[in-house]
Amino acid sequence: MFNYIINLFFPKVCAGCHTILITAETVLCTNCRHEMPLTQYHLDPKNEAVKKFYGKIAIEHASALLYFTKKGIVQELIHNLKYKGHEEIGTVLGNWYVEDLKELVLETPFDIVIPVPLHPKKFKERGYNQVTTFGLAVAEGLNISYNTNILYRKKYSKTQSKKNLAGRSDNIDNIFDVTFTEENQRKHFLIVDDVLTTGATLEACSRALLKIPGAKISIVCMAMANS
Repeated sequence: MFNYIINLFFPKVCAGCHTILITAETVLCTNCRHEMPLTQYHLDPKNEAVKKFYGKIAIEHASALLYFTKKGIVQELIHNLKYKGHEEIGTVLGNWYVEDLKELVLETPFDIVIPVPLHPKKFKERGYNQVTTFGLAVAEGLNISYNTNILYRKKYSKTQSKKNLAGRSDNIDNIFDVTFTEENQRKHFLIVDDVLTTGATLEACSRALLKIPGAKISIVCMAMANS
């Protein structure tokens, strides 16, 4: 009865189009789920996400669940997740994508999910890392560990979203580092992030993790934008 009253005065709305959700719907309405621009990158080992890192770093796999376009439904989702505190969006997208990731045929399976870290100052400002729920859902679905201690951000930087390619690259170098033990060596790290744009941030994260002896790197994002 209490939940009924709460929903009556504060109905749950779709994170994509803001229509009121019906009883069987969670976070996204049925229409938005059907309209999601899926990349299907997990089916193509030479997809556009992989090409972002050609000639830069050696990766085992890279992919993204959705296409990100300006003023599109995915931008609305990511905005609500990143700035409005709707962390449940990350869980939904993680649970969705993990079923595709289970189909990957890799030389070595993933060992540890690593989220792109926020600087402590940024974490305090926002109150959470927008990648956490997505990463946790992926880790749980793949039955592997989730680790926030190995990779860390040592320099505070302002948001990258409005910078051009040159600006992103100049500002991202040398801002990540790692702390690891022998137990972390020879592991296949799966880095997770929200939106893949130029790839500069993920390249920097990968370079830091590759300091670990025997490390292998893969990358999975919620969405990929044109840059």
